[in-house]
Amino acid sequence: MLATLINYLWLYFLACLKSILPPLLGPAFGLSNLEIIVITVAGLMTSVVLFNFLGERIKAQVIPIFIKKPKKFSPKSRRMVRIWRKYGIVGVCFLTPLVLSPPGGALLVATVGAPRRQVFLYMLIFGVFWAVVWTFSVDWLIQIGLVGKR
Repeated sequence: MLATLINYLWLYFLACLKSILPPLLGPAFGLSNLEIIVITVAGLMTSVVLFNFLGERIKAQVIPIFIKKPKKFSPKSRRMVRIWRKYGIVGVCFLTPLVLSPPGGALLVATVGAPRRQVFLYMLIFGVFWAVVWTFSVDWLIQIGLVGKR
């Protein structure tokens, strides 16, 4: 029982950082597809909620600790603005689980001032979508024998 709880927590914290990791590691822990999907979405949404509410505070108080003179127009900030202008809120929420990490996508939408209700809705929709796609893709790879299950 304790080992199962530790596995759940381990995958949950990994999902908070990068949402592809639970679908990749879940079968090795012997979890069902539904458990993997729920853990992945829960971790993603935890990061989104946490960084969406704390995004501006992190930008104002934590980043100056590590970067003494932050540049207003760094290559990274320009890339983020380009992504936002090109794809908007729906595109950023779609790309967050796929390309951006949950904290990165949540910080991006928080700093540009996107409406929280829309952010939560789209992140949930696309988080579920990508969790299902990844989980069943890994399951399919296991079934055809390209990936071994421990």
